[in-house]
Amino acid sequence: MHRLVALVAAVLAGAVAGADEPKKLAASADGWIDLMSPEVWKKVDDRWIFASEVKLAPDSKGKADVRLKAEKKPGGAVWVNGETGRLPNLITKEEFGDCEIHVEFLIAKGSNAGVKFHEVYEIQIQDDYGKKNLDGSHMGGIYPRANLERGGYLDKGVPPKVNAAKPFGEWQTLEATWKSPRFNEKGEKSASALVVKATLNGQVIHENAEVKTPTGGNWGKKETPTGAFMLQTDHGPTAFRNVRIRPLK
Repeated sequence: MHRLVALVAAVLAGAVAGADEPKKLAASADGWIDLMSPEVWKKVDDRWIFASEVKLAPDSKGKADVRLKAEKKPGGAVWVNGETGRLPNLITKEEFGDCEIHVEFLIAKGSNAGVKFHEVYEIQIQDDYGKKNLDGSHMGGIYPRANLERGGYLDKGVPPKVNAAKPFGEWQTLEATWKSPRFNEKGEKSASALVVKATLNGQVIHENAEVKTPTGGNWGKKETPTGAFMLQTDHGPTAFRNVRIRPLK
C-alpha cells in the first residue's frame, strides 16, 4: 500500500513539474519548426495585422511612403507589425541552442528590424539598399555593442561581406546557421558564439563570424548555452512570412 501511495505521489509530482516546462514545438520531417503561429511566441500584441499580402502604401502625392498597406485576412500568412510599425518584439516560448533560421521580410522606407539569437545577439535588418562602407549596424551586419549612457557604439560590430540588400518594398530572405557559446563543466565560457554562415538574398554575408559578446545594449548580459529566438519589431513598418527555425544537434 505504501509503495502504491508513493508511486501515485511521484507521478503527480512529475505531472506538476511538467506543467511548468515549455511545450516543445512540433517540427516537420526535415526538422524545421514553423514560427508563423501566435502560439509559439510568448505574447503577440493584438495590433499585429495578419494579411494575405502587403505592399507599400502611397502617400498623398502617390510616392512610396514609410507605411505598409496590408490586406487583412484571418490566419493570413503575412504578418505586419501594426499600423505604426512599432509593436513589442516577438520572443519564442521555447529556447534554442545551435540552430538554423529562415526569415523572409519586407520593410518600408527607413525601417529597422532584426533577428536575435538568445534575444541578445542581433543580425540587423535595415533599409540600406545601395549603401557602401558598411559596418555591423547596416543590413546583414552583426550589430555593434552600444554605449547606452553616451548614445554611441563601443565598436563597429561585424559588417556583412557584401551589401546584398534589396530596395525597400521588396521581399528579402535571411538565412543563418548559429552556433551557441560553449561552456565548461564549471559554467565558464570556453568558446564564443559563431554565425557559422549567413546569406541575404542568396549572397553570403558571414562565414564563421565570431560573436564575442551579446550585441547592442545587451553586451554586458550573462551568456547562456540556449535562449529564445526573437524578431525585433519596434523600429518601423515590417512584414514577415515563412519564418522558421531548425534546431541542430
